[in-house]
Amino acid sequence: MNSKIGDNKQVKRKWEMPDTYVILFLVLLIAVLATYITPAGSFERVAVDGVERVVADSYEQVERNPAGFMDIFLALQSGMVQSGSLIFLVLFAGGAFEVIERTGAIRGGILKAVDKMQGKEFWLIAVISTLFALGGAIGAVANSVIPFVAIGIIIARALRLDAIVAVAITFGATFAGFNVGFLNPYTVGIAHSIAGLPLFSGMLFRVIVFVIIVGITIYYTWRYAKGILADPSKSLIGILDNSEDSSEELTAPFTARHKLILSFVGLALLFFVFATVQFGWTIDHMAAFFIIIGLVSGVIAGMNYNKVAIVFLEGCQKLVYGAMIIGVARAILIVMENAHILDTAVYALAIPLETMSPIFAALGMFVANTALNFVIPSGSGSAMIVMPILSPLADMIGITRQVAVQAFQFGDGLTNSIFPTSGVLMASLAVAGVPWSKWVKWMLPLFIIWNVIAVIMLVIGVLIGWGPF
Repeated sequence: MNSKIGDNKQVKRKWEMPDTYVILFLVLLIAVLATYITPAGSFERVAVDGVERVVADSYEQVERNPAGFMDIFLALQSGMVQSGSLIFLVLFAGGAFEVIERTGAIRGGILKAVDKMQGKEFWLIAVISTLFALGGAIGAVANSVIPFVAIGIIIARALRLDAIVAVAITFGATFAGFNVGFLNPYTVGIAHSIAGLPLFSGMLFRVIVFVIIVGITIYYTWRYAKGILADPSKSLIGILDNSEDSSEELTAPFTARHKLILSFVGLALLFFVFATVQFGWTIDHMAAFFIIIGLVSGVIAGMNYNKVAIVFLEGCQKLVYGAMIIGVARAILIVMENAHILDTAVYALAIPLETMSPIFAALGMFVANTALNFVIPSGSGSAMIVMPILSPLADMIGITRQVAVQAFQFGDGLTNSIFPTSGVLMASLAVAGVPWSKWVKWMLPLFIIWNVIAVIMLVIGVLIGWGPF
């Protein structure tokens, strides 16, 4: 019997980062184990302006109710059911944005801006970055930024710049806007819903910080690009090959229909903001409103009714992964709530934070969320885990829930631009062919600046008692 050398050798498997679902399931198992060893307890709660708030110094121990084997899987089922409103918000938003993207309006608008700014390098970088930042701030472009990085490559090649600039004006700008997320349904929207705050409240302050962060990001990107234009050797990875004529790639139709679609979407989102204030619209209204946005956009584009349905569902399908994470994250909290250990966790966190000033307590929340995002890079999933803890914690340590929401948002948003556990970051770098180490070298000073701005905003938020409006 013949055998080849090495037939019996075992192939060593390369270690890989566990999937977000695997991590969350492990956290769920840890929560189940905690129900057997953690004291059960609860706080008294009172309704203030229609929002249930924790009464400080009211924690007392209660009888334990540890989770059983079936409770693990029942919690997963209940998590999906209880998170239905949020899950369908994510799915319907994905469907609506997919329809808008398929009309060609977004690509056409971006490339039209490129065409208008030919020979005006600064304004081109500024306009493209602003468009992507707005997309990130309203949740229209986040995970979906990956294919747009290819457009960034085309622009950078035409300008004789490098791939880092391509990533900066697309992915980097998107997450500069995502950091604040003043109209982002996946993070701020979910966090507001859990915290019992009016949907997208506190927007004015967030918009001001958005302008500051995006303005600094544009300047930082332009400063690097300007150096390369003056001396190509200043590039960290070398300028893109411009031997091929890319003029055709930089053209795309931008019709009257495209303009009408983008105008409709912009006005629709502005109307929704008005409706949340004037009519008290909620997450459920927003989910329903995204269906309307998707349908009307498809009709304006002249899509066949079957085409609209198929594209909308394809958009929903793309976000099933992110949407289901919400239910799994909710399952962890269900286990803790049923065993009466969630309030114990809040109480344990409150003890060290209560000794701090409200400012340092808020910054502690920010740091904790930053660390959490390394292992759970999903914004919606993190919101489901974090906000039920941060909301009562904010009540106890004397800061507003609006500040707690932004501490979560910064902790989740900023690190997406640098942590290698961010799938969107790594995919964007792969599209552009930029090594992660080179990106970090370029991004780190800007990342530090973003964090300084975040700290200043949180401090101001605490000092002014930043509330719902």
